[in-house]
Amino acid sequence: MAGKSGKGKGGKKIESSGRVQYTMRIVESSTCAVCKQQCARGLRYLERMSQPGTLGKGVPCILTRRKLT
Repeated sequence: MAGKSGKGKGGKKIESSGRVQYTMRIVESSTCAVCKQQCARGLRYLERMSQPGTLGKGVPCILTRRKLT
């Protein structure tokens, strides 16, 4: 069969607006507690999560920031 499967060929090019975009990992308070380079955002989150009954979904870690390509 000589059909076109459409996998991995070509692809649409996304035009860049000239602005660099970044991505960061979401970390939980247990990760912030053992981090060697504790940042202000992580310390605030760690303090907030130490309160009883608090629910959290994590905080973006600036130390894991990477450029999107």
